Amino acid sequence: MTVLPNDGLSLAAEFPSATHEQWRRLVAGVLNKSGKEVSDETAEAALSTALEDGLATRPLYTAHDEAPDPGFPGFAPFVRGGRPDGNTVGGWGVRQRHTTADGAAVLADLENGVSSLWLVVGEGGFPVSSLAQALDGVLLDLAPVVLDAGRDTEPAARELLRLYEERGVAEDAVRGSLGADPLGHEARSGEALDFAPVTALARRCAEEYPGLRALTVDALPYHEAGGSAAQELGASLATGVAYLRELTEAGLTAEQACGQLEFRYAATADQFLTIAKLRAARRLWARVAEVCGAPRAGAQVQHAVTSPVMMSRRDPWVNMLRTTIATLAAGVGGADAVTVLPFDHALGLPDAFARRIARNTSTILVEESHLARVIDPAGGSWYVERLTDELAHAGWEFFQRIEGLGGQAAALRSGRLGEDLTRTWEARSAKLATRREPITGVSEFPNLTERVPERAPVPEPPSGGLPRVRRDEAFEVLRARSDAHLAATGTRPRVYLASIGPAAAHTARTSFVSNLFRAGGIEPVTEGSFEDSGATEACLCSSDALYEEQAASTARALRAAGARQVFLAGRPGKYPDVDAYVFAGCDAVAVLSATLDRMGVS
Repeated sequence: MTVLPNDGLSLAAEFPSATHEQWRRLVAGVLNKSGKEVSDETAEAALSTALEDGLATRPLYTAHDEAPDPGFPGFAPFVRGGRPDGNTVGGWGVRQRHTTADGAAVLADLENGVSSLWLVVGEGGFPVSSLAQALDGVLLDLAPVVLDAGRDTEPAARELLRLYEERGVAEDAVRGSLGADPLGHEARSGEALDFAPVTALARRCAEEYPGLRALTVDALPYHEAGGSAAQELGASLATGVAYLRELTEAGLTAEQACGQLEFRYAATADQFLTIAKLRAARRLWARVAEVCGAPRAGAQVQHAVTSPVMMSRRDPWVNMLRTTIATLAAGVGGADAVTVLPFDHALGLPDAFARRIARNTSTILVEESHLARVIDPAGGSWYVERLTDELAHAGWEFFQRIEGLGGQAAALRSGRLGEDLTRTWEARSAKLATRREPITGVSEFPNLTERVPERAPVPEPPSGGLPRVRRDEAFEVLRARSDAHLAATGTRPRVYLASIGPAAAHTARTSFVSNLFRAGGIEPVTEGSFEDSGATEACLCSSDALYEEQAASTARALRAAGARQVFLAGRPGKYPDVDAYVFAGCDAVAVLSATLDRMGVS
């Protein structure tokens, strides 16, 4: 038997290794040929993608991109996971959210893959008195329960603990969280709550229920108000620190106080940012625990929820794809439990089919894709490790800003935290309006003939605090105007696309313009004449060369035929009788809104 030397792969051993400088030189050459004037030094920056929080994704990462040692799974700083075995034993927890006391739906979930329940009780959910109904038939020693009760946390917790006692569940068998989150409730509603009842619950859990946590540090209010990943991290850190102060002042040890907290984060379709956020969150909380003198209690327990902000109301089926990517990212990022919001979440109360798809998303990733078999599968990636480090620094910086304002409560009540989140959302809204951040099915490839599913309304959630935003909101307003016009007149507002020259000359711009107008609920008409189209506005579509020859005469002919406004698909130029230009990067929302105004579509 011949034994080959263990010298690694040597397929390219005869070729010299390329240097970073050589790569930059080649990139600069390609970019210069495409019309972009860049130097070797600026070539890499030209291909970088700007993220929020001043971060950027570069096109190339190498071993020279240093990041702190992430350690080992289950050991400080817990970047690679809070447990040595990660999610390899059974995968992450599949946690379904319920806002109604539908015991049949709860049992259906538990019988088909769900491992824990997230119950919204009180405002935004069902009454405390219906908790027993919601949990009828549930084996409470097997299914952890997480409450989300806002101002009703104390009575909801008492009722849940009563059910455990009534059904004979041993104290050491109880799992889950009572979900107390006074600052999260204040962020949602503007209502400050007394912390004393929370302290009593935490003390009782620490003394009697070793597997039950009393508090949830919910970062969703800040994410749903338009906050960035670093702002979400900083706000959650500040909230957690505020709770530690309250609990230790009430007599709990630092270890006991840390053991009473579970953290909830949003998982988005930006998979690498989500992976890095969860890893950075664990690193940051480990640092807090270390400073508090409880390093062994620094393993953050994480509940990831697919982002409500990214869920669209139009073409909601695409939400299945978004939540799949987000769930994958949450699992790779090491979340202990994941809630997949049903694809029709933005439309109202999810139906049985939507709940089934939601829970099966995790099941497929764990059971069929075997995603949980590897602990921290993204660990060691130069990109992921660098992004984790950069995001951790940005999150810590925002945390320090909040602490400088007097802490989380003071930052909320002064309005300064809300102002920071608003500025971030305004910047992102500009990207959404210009379609530089596309929304498939909404701002890109919208379907004007779709029939949006109808759903029963959900209980009204708390309001009065930070706003709740959605990526699709500006386009949803435009589509609603179009729908109202369709209901009143039987037709949608229309724009005539005047294609000049052969298909090769206009197809690209015709497709671009069709997508843009459909995003505002305006139906593009490409067949027949302007007079027969039923449109009041027109748009020229062709190549720059043909515009030079025919744009002016075609625009005059359209105006003579009755066009009130003539657009041109392309960069602004000096063409007589052309009123406006539509191009990649233009403010699509502003263009569409003004167009609907001129058409008399209210």
